[in-house]
Amino acid sequence: MFGKGIRLFTIFGFEVKLDWSWLILALLITWSLAAGLFPAMYEDFSNSTYWWMGAAGTVGLFISVVFHELAHSLVARRFGTPMHGITLFIFGGMAEMTDEPQSPKSEIYMAVIGPITSIIIGLICLGIYYAWHGALNQSPLGGVINYLGFINLVLAGFNLIPAFPLDGGRILRSILWATKKNLRKATSIASKIGSGFGFLLLILGVVDIISGNFIGGIWIFLIGLFIRGASQSSYQQLLVRQALKGEKVNRFMKKDPITVSPDLPVDDLVEDYIYKYHHKMFPVQEDGRLRGCVTINDVKNIKKEERDRHTV
Repeated sequence: MFGKGIRLFTIFGFEVKLDWSWLILALLITWSLAAGLFPAMYEDFSNSTYWWMGAAGTVGLFISVVFHELAHSLVARRFGTPMHGITLFIFGGMAEMTDEPQSPKSEIYMAVIGPITSIIIGLICLGIYYAWHGALNQSPLGGVINYLGFINLVLAGFNLIPAFPLDGGRILRSILWATKKNLRKATSIASKIGSGFGFLLLILGVVDIISGNFIGGIWIFLIGLFIRGASQSSYQQLLVRQALKGEKVNRFMKKDPITVSPDLPVDDLVEDYIYKYHHKMFPVQEDGRLRGCVTINDVKNIKKEERDRHTV
């Protein structure tokens, strides 16, 4: 689903990555906090203070999302569901599962722990803010803590909407799975509800844009587009997994494929292999060992007049 992105760190054995699209979200959140929310709530600070608060609020949200997704990953591992890692992207974060949950019980625990974590973080932040209200009220630090408390509760509430693949949608799927005893049917129903919710957001986004709230409308529209696409693709992935489950790899592999040497010039690769065999990818083999693969897209990245100076 995501590209390589930026590897940030590993926590409890899970690699945390930052998709490049998240940088766009970080800039937009920082700007909206520094130029909108914080000046409206706190009128006596300097512009530099507002931007400091905006950056701090964005970093705090980043940490909150990591904890939200880490909670999913830890519970998934506890129930034996393999996890690839955690990726932050423009619409938030995702704990990347490499397989479906093993049972309805495991899925409901995995799904509900994320919003619970966000609620706990939100209540802790609000608790700190109101416990030291005299010192934190009308202070930059207090403003950031208050925002993080509020936004974590909003994050929990949004994720509990029963629209697959949101956490609430996964909770719904686990209940349907337990009652119908059929993961495919449960996923189909949850996916249709998620797709419908995404379509509703598309309509609301268009209405917002027409009404003059252009930026807000665009975001609602994009979120709807993402949820609608993710719900449909999640169901398709399940169908593929179930269709391939138990099948042997050699049924789908090509035996004795045409390979190329790593010292083969790129222009020879084009003339003697791509034009001749019309394959989009060739394994690169050296001394009987697989070293990687070369694709048509790799060749396209090299200018035609320079191909004789490059090897595979």
